[in-house]
Amino acid sequence: MAFFLFLSPFIHPQLQHIVAKMTLLDTLLFYVVHFVDRLEACQGTFLGRNMPPSTSPYGLLEPHPTVVASKLLVRKKFIDNGKQFNMIACSWIQFIVHDWVDHLEDTEQVHYPDLDDEQLYRHARLVTAAVIAKIHTIDWTVELLKTDTLLVGMRVNWYGLLGKKFKDLFGHLLGPILSGLVGLKKPRDHGVPYSLTEEFLSVYRMHSLLPDTFVLRDVTSSTTEEKCPPILHEVPMWELVGIEGERKLSTIGMDQMLVSLGHQACGALTLWNYPSWMRNLVAHDINGEDRPDPVDMATLEIYRDRERGVARYNEFRRNLMMIPISKWEDLTDDEEVIEALHEVYGEDVEKLDLQVRLQAEKKIKGFAISETAFFIFLLIASRRLEADLFFTTNFNSKTYTKKGLEWVNKTETLKDVIDRHFPEMTRKWMTCSSAFSVWDSMPTPANYIPLYL
Repeated sequence: MAFFLFLSPFIHPQLQHIVAKMTLLDTLLFYVVHFVDRLEACQGTFLGRNMPPSTSPYGLLEPHPTVVASKLLVRKKFIDNGKQFNMIACSWIQFIVHDWVDHLEDTEQVHYPDLDDEQLYRHARLVTAAVIAKIHTIDWTVELLKTDTLLVGMRVNWYGLLGKKFKDLFGHLLGPILSGLVGLKKPRDHGVPYSLTEEFLSVYRMHSLLPDTFVLRDVTSSTTEEKCPPILHEVPMWELVGIEGERKLSTIGMDQMLVSLGHQACGALTLWNYPSWMRNLVAHDINGEDRPDPVDMATLEIYRDRERGVARYNEFRRNLMMIPISKWEDLTDDEEVIEALHEVYGEDVEKLDLQVRLQAEKKIKGFAISETAFFIFLLIASRRLEADLFFTTNFNSKTYTKKGLEWVNKTETLKDVIDRHFPEMTRKWMTCSSAFSVWDSMPTPANYIPLYL
């Protein structure tokens, strides 16, 4: 035990009294986990929690995940999201987890010829991650939660109440409220090492955004209507999966793909809108080869939440200090939905799975996601910026390079990125304000009373 007492100064003060009561084995395991946790969301670290693991008495198969998926999730008829969110916005969720940095490496090489390949890669990766985080904060999320309040709130997260011009001119001077979270002198993790959480992963499951077909448009046509190119043909989504999907996509140019994605609305996050083709999805191994057994993703998502101890809906709400439901009528006034819930869960509302309820909740006007999911989004949106060393202490030219930091500061939206690579594309094919809205939708009306500085 003397060895563990020697290590106690390395433990957060609020955890020391808990560790002192642990058994020898639990203490050993804690030190292993705690050491890894101190790496603060680096590669290989654990997922965190927004709340304790579920104490639900129900079993993993109660009711059976396949029954839940078949009765409440599987798509009957495709329901789209209107003009609010396009297929670029849908694909963005997958895009943000990749390190596509080749073009930045080339740019950095021109300005910093003394950097070797590894240094170029690391700087380019860092800059790309920051650009993605910025676009995700002040462009993508603003379209997902399309209200004036969220528009101001997300910009304040990045720039502060004094706005971009003040911050560009004077830097980060006056704390997080006036100057934003990005550029703080040191990370703020509120005593808990930062990590993505199980609950965040659960509310971020948005496969209902995916349609049944990819609508390919003819960008060479001279006959267009309101900057909307005519439809060339529709490709079933299952044909775009795996190696064969990559081959098919490689025959489509990036300009045609972007314009097509921009003009196609994605699906709505609602019941009976989970893509059927994802219930018989061919998985691939590390070499890209087909695995023998297809995967039912809808069923897997229900099972995974239960297996990982993610709370079911009512427990989840109580943990967030939100009002739970006591009967199905509290959830919806749709008789068809109530009947289906009765069939799957009986009278026990405590059995209701989180994924089902997230799709069934009435949306706040302008929101593409449920209120419950929004609470978790709200917690993580700020935390992922204020707790990250590279958005606080090291958000400087020494870490990013002068050119890299300039790249981050000058990029405001995905439209800026598209314009950089395809200068004529948005002028020719886009009328909306954000590249994440359906491109032929109306731009955001001018507001003569500024919402933010």
